[in-house]
Amino acid sequence: MIRPKAVKVVPLDNYKLLITFDNEEVRLYNAEPLITGEWFGRLRDPSFFKTVHVAGLSVEWAGGQDVCPDDLYYSSVPVER
Repeated sequence: MIRPKAVKVVPLDNYKLLITFDNEEVRLYNAEPLITGEWFGRLRDPSFFKTVHVAGLSVEWAGGQDVCPDDLYYSSVPVER
């Protein structure tokens, strides 16, 4: 099975990401469980969290923090349009 690729990401309140994939699915990902320790803890700053952008198959933040593409897709939930 080919995993869809993230093509657009919008940071939302409460550490959520609204992600559009190349298969036209729009899904909601909760990034809050990632925000632990020094490396991912930087995401707790709302202005830093908003630096998220599409990178390769997934998304990443300005400091290099990223999410495994499988986790990004399979741990997110579909959004009704």
